[in-house]
Amino acid sequence: MSKKDNAPMPASSAGLLTFFNEETQGVKIRPEIVLIGSIALIAVSIVLNAFFA
Repeated sequence: MSKKDNAPMPASSAGLLTFFNEETQGVKIRPEIVLIGSIALIAVSIVLNAFFA
């Protein structure tokens, strides 16, 4: 091990850099799909509220 491997991580935005660099197991969803899904859910709830309220 070199001295560089033991160096502490830089303080960067409360550890967000470390969080995004880690590869985790789980479902991988593109951000566009999440955005479109949330907009669709909002639209459906508005339509249902308009028709059944």
